[in-house]
Amino acid sequence: MHQSFISIIAVLQSPRNIRMLPGWLNGLYGELSVHFSDFEFVLVNNHCLPAEIDAMLQPLPEALRKYVFLLNLSTPVNRDNALLAGLDRANGDYTLIFEFDFAEKPQLVRQLWEKSQEGFDIVYLRARERRLPWASRILYNLFYGIMRRYSGLRLDPRAHHSRIISRRALNSLLRLRENSHYLKAIYALVGYNTASIDVEEPVLADPETSFGGQFRNSLVAITSFTTFLRSMLLWIFLFSVVVAGITIYNAVKVKLTNVDIFGDRHETLSGWAFLVVLMSIFFAITCLNLYIMSIYLSNIYTELKNRPPYIIESVRRY
Repeated sequence: MHQSFISIIAVLQSPRNIRMLPGWLNGLYGELSVHFSDFEFVLVNNHCLPAEIDAMLQPLPEALRKYVFLLNLSTPVNRDNALLAGLDRANGDYTLIFEFDFAEKPQLVRQLWEKSQEGFDIVYLRARERRLPWASRILYNLFYGIMRRYSGLRLDPRAHHSRIISRRALNSLLRLRENSHYLKAIYALVGYNTASIDVEEPVLADPETSFGGQFRNSLVAITSFTTFLRSMLLWIFLFSVVVAGITIYNAVKVKLTNVDIFGDRHETLSGWAFLVVLMSIFFAITCLNLYIMSIYLSNIYTELKNRPPYIIESVRRY
């Protein structure tokens, strides 16, 4: 038996989760009671009826129920913030987020723990594919492309929420107290040695989150963890300079030759060239000002988030 204290976290946010709860608990209890010296179940009730949860828990054996803690949230929140509530409550040497999709495979708990003993602080389950509707697939491909290009974080688009986290990695994660959590990015931001275990179960769309909700969550994550919008303003400024240059050249050419850059003849009007040149210059200056303001706002936003400048993974004495 392994001398480790394991905290198991799950979020209850649909009737399906409640129906699966007894089988999920029984399977994990049988696995944990044999292989680990101590453990606990931290269930986060994300706006389900407490009476329905109680009805599922009461028939379970007393030996199992004494390990269960139920956290009832006052208002519904997104899955990541609900998971954060469970992570705050976890007391184990290792904390394991275990989705209901793996209720039939409680042995994955032991596999994740054994992998962590090879020197990894975070070990997650990795799907062989991401199975999504076409609209969500386009959104996620665009989202992960932006995150990889502009955040510098190593994000796995096929990662499940299920993972094991060591106590030191969890303590560092909980220091990042941000109002909007995107946990997969925070796992990458915290760092530490990370590994994965391949599973057959695909990553599916969250049935509790609409496409509009996914889009809003994507925007929050992009603005929180990337410099994408600042980079986009830079390209808009550069494009405005090119457009202004072409426009000024065309206006001067028409003024002098009555022929534009496309070879068409035009009759010049008094003051027309001056007005076009003036508007083009101010257009480029406006885009430059927006870009400069975005740099200042980005720096202010970074300071307000108050992320630690570094995280010490360990200290070794020789």
